Amino acid sequence: MSTQRYTPQFKEEAVRQVVERGYPVPEVAARLGVSAHSLYKWVKSAMPSKDEKQSAELVEAKSEILRLRSQMRRLEEERDLLKKAARYFAKEPE
Repeated sequence: MSTQRYTPQFKEEAVRQVVERGYPVPEVAARLGVSAHSLYKWVKSAMPSKDEKQSAELVEAKSEILRLRSQMRRLEEERDLLKKAARYFAKEPE
């Protein structure tokens, strides 16, 4: 039994057809002359793992939190300034 080797470029293009273009794995495998099992493995290895996905989501969430905190600080400063101005103008002249 001989094991056929495929170039990384060939594998990338096969995975791209499944992931980006939406072709079914069995159809792509038949067209390219590879086993569907191999193509499923290539697609699985090309997809980010759960840890990588969770890590990316965590980084995104942290950056969103920092952005929102900054916005909240700015809005609180504006609110406090408007309160002071309202008190100042609410005083009756003596």
